[in-house]
Amino acid sequence: MTSDQKRPSRRQRRREEQAAGADANIDPTAAESAKKSQPGKIRSFFSRKLRREQRAKKPAPAAVSWRDLFRESLEGVGARPSRLLITLAGTVLGIASLVATIGFAQTAGGQIAQQFDALAATRVTVEPGTAKAAGGKERSTTRIPWDAVDRVSTLAGVEHAALYAKVESVKDVTTVQVNDPSAAPKAPPPVVAASPELLETVAGRIEVGRFFDAGHDERRDRVVVLGKEAAERLGVNRVTGQPAIFIEDRAYTVIGILDKVGTRNALLDSVIVPVSTARGELGLTAATSLDIRIAIGAGEVVARQAPIALDPNSPDAFKVAAPSNANALREGVEADVNVLFLAIGIVALIGGGIGIASVTLMSVSERRGEIGLRRALGARTRDIARQFMIESVATGVLGGLMGVVVGLFALIGVCLVQQWTPVIAPWAAPLGVAVGAIVGLAAGSYPAIKAARIEPVDALRDA
Repeated sequence: MTSDQKRPSRRQRRREEQAAGADANIDPTAAESAKKSQPGKIRSFFSRKLRREQRAKKPAPAAVSWRDLFRESLEGVGARPSRLLITLAGTVLGIASLVATIGFAQTAGGQIAQQFDALAATRVTVEPGTAKAAGGKERSTTRIPWDAVDRVSTLAGVEHAALYAKVESVKDVTTVQVNDPSAAPKAPPPVVAASPELLETVAGRIEVGRFFDAGHDERRDRVVVLGKEAAERLGVNRVTGQPAIFIEDRAYTVIGILDKVGTRNALLDSVIVPVSTARGELGLTAATSLDIRIAIGAGEVVARQAPIALDPNSPDAFKVAAPSNANALREGVEADVNVLFLAIGIVALIGGGIGIASVTLMSVSERRGEIGLRRALGARTRDIARQFMIESVATGVLGGLMGVVVGLFALIGVCLVQQWTPVIAPWAAPLGVAVGAIVGLAAGSYPAIKAARIEPVDALRDA
């Protein structure tokens, strides 16, 4: 036996027998089908169905349900009560300012509109027309008749009317007739003449005494009514004992002190005498104007008919000042007040939003270990971001609810003190809660994104 024909070793024979047995057990058809069922890399790349199947076989990351997110977010909000109160302070102040200012704007607009309706919208003034004379000076082209009050009183919409005139000829008004050369000269208060209906026409109020009546005017009595400021200048503070002042060296009895007027505030610093007395004693030659107090809405009619009643032949010779459109002016005033107060509320809201953002950022920094642990256990970045967003929105909604309550109580308290009628729009309370949620959402966006970008390894190492 040669060396090439040597018998194989026992180990080699055993391996050959095992290989032969395995080949005998394999079904050629099954092997071929199994080979065909395994796609190659190129085929799996271009097959959309196969890619979907491969992705489906991969294990999906652990997802957090919305229920769990809400529960964990609410637990995170209430975990630090002291910090929550500090955060809510800014939000509550902002929402309370917003709700209260909306109410204050509407209430103030209503009060302004009420004052406008009561005074400006109920006043018509008729003055003589003027024309330029030689030298550029203006002169009156007509005169208001002395019986103008009787002429316009019968017009529809006229409630009260009174003549008003400035007595330019008076140069000296004093309380004593003694001339003291050493005393510093003082400008005397102006003297005006008026008919007895002036007090009702200008919505005035007498502090002490009374206003002169038609009897004083007909008899040309030397009586006067002092405005509050004129009485202080002249040193008269009471009417008991019939105090007197001197107008051009003639004594006039003070029968009343005027405390308040709705229109013509200059009357508070004036000495008021009856028209007939001024005509007979002080040389008054013409009335300056005719003041008419009308019913609301009658301004256009009275402005058209009053000049005709005064002078049917030349009604265009008078200048008439009638109230403008009350609705347009009221809406403009309310709009201006709304803009002012809303600007204040928005500034307060910005402060509340900054407070939420700063506290949420602090919470993210303190909870880095918790965030890293959640990420390591399979939480997605969107789950972390959603959790902090829900915490911020919950804080904003809670602050909005508390702010609405505080704002309403503040509005009611101020209105009770000022004796106003509180006015608040029905949408103000839901708006306050919605704005609180929006502020919380906006303030928590950046902290939530920052929390979602924290790497698990870094967070756990820092913890």
